[in-house]
Amino acid sequence: MATKQKILIVDDDSNIAELISLYLTKEFYEVQIVEDGEQALQVFDTFQPNLILLDLMLPGMDGYQVCREIRRRSNTPIIMLSAKGEVFDKVLGLELGADDYMIKPFDSKELVARVKAVLRRFNPSPSEATPIAKLVQYPDLIINQTNYSVIYRNERVDMPPKELELLYFLASSPNQVFTREQLLDHIWGYEYIGDTRTVDVHIKRLREKIKDHEAWRLATVWGIGYKFEVK
Repeated sequence: MATKQKILIVDDDSNIAELISLYLTKEFYEVQIVEDGEQALQVFDTFQPNLILLDLMLPGMDGYQVCREIRRRSNTPIIMLSAKGEVFDKVLGLELGADDYMIKPFDSKELVARVKAVLRRFNPSPSEATPIAKLVQYPDLIINQTNYSVIYRNERVDMPPKELELLYFLASSPNQVFTREQLLDHIWGYEYIGDTRTVDVHIKRLREKIKDHEAWRLATVWGIGYKFEVK
């Protein structure tokens, strides 16, 4: 029997946390609930979740701080939960390394679907594997979307699934210009359409990890979007 995937819920609203736990338990996930940031960091090391559902408004250490600390330790996927709907909050969460962002109140089916989608991207099952690896290679850079790995200058670079998917998508079509809207549609899907700052945030994070090379670079095409430029 396959081992259950583990999800850590970090939310000080016990009613919401228990409701989310119920939804996920029905989908055969192993769930643990904590109510504050400090406890989340302690439990993270012992529970070793496959995914974290992280509320932003926590007592003491808030969700942003928790996300920042988790990212120092691990590449574990994080879906932020918040009653705030402002673009600023979403962008800040993504900048800190969150993989997705849901605004309360949300539909239980959508939450489960988002959890499954993030887990599937981060750790695709063997049954979903294709005979031909999704891999692109340039001097000093190997991007493998089949096993979600990036090798840059002979060293592995950790990055959340969305960053890797964006890098792979651009690098798979060298010198082709994509608008922000096209990238949103291909990488994030319909629910992000209109929020083009999401693309800018992820490009910024990629540039911090993958510096321009003499043979290639992530280039901005002003007024249009981005391309993976090969010289």
